Amino acid sequence: MRFLALLLALLVGCAAASNEQRDVSFATDDGGVVHGDEFGAGDHAVLLAHGGRFTKESWSAQVPAFVAAGYRVLAIDFRGRGKSHGGDQPNAMRDAYLDVVAAVRYLRASGATEVSIVGASFGGWASARASTEVEPGELDRLVLLAHAEIPNPEEMTSSKLFLVARDDVHADGELRLPGVRDQFERAPEPKELVVVDGAAHAQFLFESDRAERTMNEILRFLHEPVR
Repeated sequence: MRFLALLLALLVGCAAASNEQRDVSFATDDGGVVHGDEFGAGDHAVLLAHGGRFTKESWSAQVPAFVAAGYRVLAIDFRGRGKSHGGDQPNAMRDAYLDVVAAVRYLRASGATEVSIVGASFGGWASARASTEVEPGELDRLVLLAHAEIPNPEEMTSSKLFLVARDDVHADGELRLPGVRDQFERAPEPKELVVVDGAAHAQFLFESDRAERTMNEILRFLHEPVR
């Protein structure tokens, strides 16, 4: 009994350690610095790229699910948020995709053998754009939650999951689904489109009645072998 109690305490301690937040930072190609919070362990790393209204802390409710599923997780602040900044134009969000590229390369350099990204809205745009810039084999999977459109989806790399709520709308009232579907159709294989009910946008899906469905779809996709 004493041995079992000690073993249980050890396992609980290891789990707690893996959930501890680690502050990390790394340079971007344009001379900026990205700051992030890292959690968990494992060869498969998941990068979380927040939407335009958010910061890295916005993923706090989702991080435990990724860690429990066995992933090493990195949530970053884009330039202009928190302590992250760009190079010569520190608030030029048009270059935010460089933050994602730098994060992917940091994860690879620090031991990840697989790297996936979950990008939401603006963070989805930056992640999609980054997927056209990384070297072959640097990025394995890309999850785009109602991402802002990029001009060249034909150049996107990796296995891709596009996820959007059916009634999600832009500020002008136009549905996002047609634009997401166009990006999906133009993107190369392998790819998948999932449309969920409701009107919640990107990360707000996790605050809606589609939160469980959204997380389950993401985890399913991350677990699947890369095609």
